[in-house]
Formats: sequence, structure tokens, C-alpha cells
Amino acid sequence: MVYLGTSGWQYRHWRDAFYPSGLAQRRWLDHYAARFQTVELNNSFYHLPTAQSFERWRDETPADFVVAAKMSSYLTHLKRLRDPAEPVRLFLERAGRLGQKLGPILLQLPPQLTAEPGRLAETLACFPAGVRVAVEFRHDSWYQPQVLSLLERHGAALCLADSPRRRNPEWRTADWGFVRFHEGRATPRPCYGERALFTWVDRLSRLWRTQEDVFCYFNNDPRGCAIRDAIAFARLLGQAGFATTRVPRPDEITVNEL
Repeated sequence: MVYLGTSGWQYRHWRDAFYPSGLAQRRWLDHYAARFQTVELNNSFYHLPTAQSFERWRDETPADFVVAAKMSSYLTHLKRLRDPAEPVRLFLERAGRLGQKLGPILLQLPPQLTAEPGRLAETLACFPAGVRVAVEFRHDSWYQPQVLSLLERHGAALCLADSPRRRNPEWRTADWGFVRFHEGRATPRPCYGERALFTWVDRLSRLWRTQEDVFCYFNNDPRGCAIRDAIAFARLLGQAGFATTRVPRPDEITVNEL
């Protein structure tokens, strides 16, 4: 199953384009979750939400909803993966309030952090069995055989990140996948063109079987591109034989061309 969603849902510029103008902001998650089955929680990176917030998101979303949670920058950027036990424990204590709706945990490392396999190994060892962890590297020094083996050993997925400014190898390090679409080059920017999305359908076909889980999130929120692209990607994946989670109808998003 390919899980399709966006990186966050609380974008004011989606009002009118996706959220009806009269819909209160506190109802935006209801609107989103009725049209998507998954979301990547971005604000947990900037400030760890309270346990009550996670409980509220659990209670306000459909039974099949899945939340991929981004690890707090306190661990990844401030501590730079040093002494990970307590930050991981606290994060899981709170995010765990999502219950069965908790999906993968994303570790997004800073671009200035060069390869520290020992720190990464210690961090991954803090996560209990059954918790899926994806890692997004932003420095090329991480792409080495030792790190590949480390991810495979822990069953952690290398996050395949699509960006004009970065490239990463197409490593399959787990029996599930995690993909982030940061910025397309089509018109209007930062939308993706159909040809670019089709190349990603091909990559998924080469790396994972259709029955394996792959989590795909569009992070190109300006102009509503993320929503439009998720809809288009679902159509292309379906044509290739992949089952996908729900997406909005094409007429439920208006992309601002200006």
C-alpha cells in the first residue's frame, strides 16, 4: 500500500484553495482526514506537542488515519544525536498517545551534521521493536556502506528525498519505504510535472513490491501544489498496479497560478 499525504495540514494559504472559506481552522484536520488517510506531522520537529494534543488528533481523525511524526529538532539539530535515550523516550511517550494511528518516525538530520554512524546506531537502538523509523540525511558523507548496513540492521528506512538541491542513493534498507517530495520544477513552481512523478512511480516499482508499505509525503505546500501532486501521483500509481490510500477529488483543490 502506498500511503499518500502532505507534510502538515495547517497552512493558511490553503484557505479557499482547499479549505472552504467559512470552515473554522479547528475543523481543518477533520476536512483533511476525510480526504487523506495520512499526514506527516511537521510541528513536532519545531516544538514537541503535549500529550493532550496527540490525544486530540487521535480522537478527531478516522479509525484508519495514520500520522508520521517528525522527531524533535532538540535531538537531531541541537544535541546532534548525542545522548538520545531521554529525548526518544519523551517523544514516544507523547506521540504514543496516538495509539494505532502512530506511523513512522522521521529523523531529519541537519545539513551540517557529517556522518556519525555511532551516534545514529545509538539513536536507532532506543526505538523499541515495531516502531518504524525513517532517516533523512542532508550531508553526502552519510552515504557509505557502513551506514547502509546500519540502517538495514535496524530495519530503518532511508528517506528518499526529492529536491533540486540534494540527491541521495536509492537504497532499499527496509521492507517498507519513506519518500518526501520537497520541490518540483513544473509550472507553477513548486509543483511537480507528470513526467517527474512518473519517474517516481518507476522507482517505487523497482524498490518495493506492490503489497509493501511506502509512505509518500508532499512538502511543496505553496499554491496548493502538495495536494494537487498527491492526487496526480495516486492516479499514476494506480495505473502501475499500486494500491493507494485515499486522496481528494481533483476538483477539491485550486492551484494558484500567480
